[in-house]
Amino acid sequence: MHSISSLAPSAEKKTRQDTCETHGAFEAVNYIGKIWSRCPKCAEVLAELRKKQEEEAERERQQKAWEYRLRRSCIPERFLDRTLKNFKAETPEQQRALAFASAYADDFDNVMKTGRCALFVGSPGTGKTHLAAGIALRLMHRDKRTVLFTTVMRAIRGIKDTWAKGSETTETQAIEALVFPDLLILDEVGVQFGSETEKLMLFDVLNERYEKRKPCLLLSNLAIEDVKAFLGERVFDRLREDGGEAVAFDWESYRGCAEDAS
Repeated sequence: MHSISSLAPSAEKKTRQDTCETHGAFEAVNYIGKIWSRCPKCAEVLAELRKKQEEEAERERQQKAWEYRLRRSCIPERFLDRTLKNFKAETPEQQRALAFASAYADDFDNVMKTGRCALFVGSPGTGKTHLAAGIALRLMHRDKRTVLFTTVMRAIRGIKDTWAKGSETTETQAIEALVFPDLLILDEVGVQFGSETEKLMLFDVLNERYEKRKPCLLLSNLAIEDVKAFLGERVFDRLREDGGEAVAFDWESYRGCAEDAS
């Protein structure tokens, strides 16, 4: 009488010597029937090739995603190379402005929780746009955040354009495009005429972002009191909620130096 163990098929694998045209002799293993393993070194080379192809495909995917975010951000081409790292901070005031911008970008997860806004004010050419672009680039590149950079006048014009007969975009859609991004950067606050209609449009955008805790970064060449007068008490107070700060760029213009700034 045979035991159960003696009836079980042997677990020992069959092997044989085989030859690879590229790597020479190797021991092949029989999997089942007439199926034998192939050269292990060829398998390693193929696996490495596939890994490199996957990594290259991922790099291309990330590059395309980055280029898409960059196009959608509408950062002026002149400022696409303006980072937080290459901002010239020589005076204590400039160093404080840079420290604020860096901290704002690095703490953006908490900024998003409260919708904390910021306001950069000062004369033209003092680096407001440089630091704003630096914040945007860091958020998009490191955190894959969505950012929209525009002027107040361009934003208002975009909303007004929807009033034209035959417009394919509604006013609601135009406003939503300004509300959707994680960070909205509004430049040239106070440059436009500031009619009551324009102020109401601006209020609608800022109010919707306020309600959704979406932060804004406003840039202006006006003094802080003039910005407050232009925006109105209600809008200005909402910008200052949850720790919103105004940063004064009160030094001489960089323009005319070797490296231009704004």
